[in-house]
Amino acid sequence: MSAKKNAASRKALGLGFLPEEARHGFVIDTSQTGKGDPVFIAELRGEDLGRWERFSDIEPNNPELRVAITRERWLELAPAFWEEANRRLRANGLPAHKFQKSSAKPVPVHASLGKELCILCWAVEDASLDDIPNAVRNWEALAPEERWWLFTMTVATTGQAAQRGLGWRKALRAALADNPFVKGEGLSPRARRELLGHSQLTLSL
Repeated sequence: MSAKKNAASRKALGLGFLPEEARHGFVIDTSQTGKGDPVFIAELRGEDLGRWERFSDIEPNNPELRVAITRERWLELAPAFWEEANRRLRANGLPAHKFQKSSAKPVPVHASLGKELCILCWAVEDASLDDIPNAVRNWEALAPEERWWLFTMTVATTGQAAQRGLGWRKALRAALADNPFVKGEGLSPRARRELLGHSQLTLSL
């Protein structure tokens, strides 16, 4: 049986979250629908994964909360992230998940995709709306492994939602939102992966 058929037989929720297998994942909360209400993203592990449906109970200063981003910024970046996430899910034989501007329940996300989403959100959380398309293009130009590495470096010191504008969070804005994107310049994601000595990982399923 092919890997895709094996994946198709596994229960997946949201963006590739496998509740019967996962020991680590993220959740996105867009349940507050007011124009000024933020979108929240949390990283959950172990027993905490069992309460992802009650994610809105997490306090704003909880260390599990990774992102609190304005709805305006979220709606500018989320469609591009969703498109790439669904492409990766389909490549692994898992169902795509339709993007919705708001959802009554939190959306669970595969750990690898959640890390990549945090990187994009952190890069634009304090950027102007005009800089978001540039940040998205720079983010798209990164290989998944590069995004995971950036997440690991950032979360080690400034990974809580309230630690915006500091250290690696500030550096991400400079690298993705403020750095001009010039199509065709630099190494391709594939070439950078080879330079790093990694083969492409679609998802660690």
